[in-house]
Amino acid sequence: MIGFLVGLWRAEMALNEKGYYFTVLMYGLFSVVSVQKSVRDRLEGVPVTDIYYGLSWFSTILCIVLLTIGFFDALSNVFFAVASTKGVLPVVAVGGSMYPAFTIALAHGVLGERLARIQWAGVVLALLGVALIAAGS
Repeated sequence: MIGFLVGLWRAEMALNEKGYYFTVLMYGLFSVVSVQKSVRDRLEGVPVTDIYYGLSWFSTILCIVLLTIGFFDALSNVFFAVASTKGVLPVVAVGGSMYPAFTIALAHGVLGERLARIQWAGVVLALLGVALIAAGS
């Protein structure tokens, strides 16, 4: 944990990203300790409410999910940096700017959000533009 905190302190990232990772780490530590305590208490016959037990497990799983999301966010930044230096910059820049289209697709698929026809047309034209730029490079 000390290594993580030192690495976080020395990392060259925005302060809000550092705060995200630190907050998730502290929340995760609290959650895991809560799970450990509630499981031990139940084994020893000490009464533990079902809501506390469930919230402890939910918090632990949520922290794992949040750390995974943060990891993939950092990994995408690394891939973008490598692609920018080793690849064709116009394709990488345009492709990287398409992440709102993926957010829209996730909102549509997971949350059931609806787009108007003009919005769908914008998404299709943006993807078509990326394909044309990639084909021309």
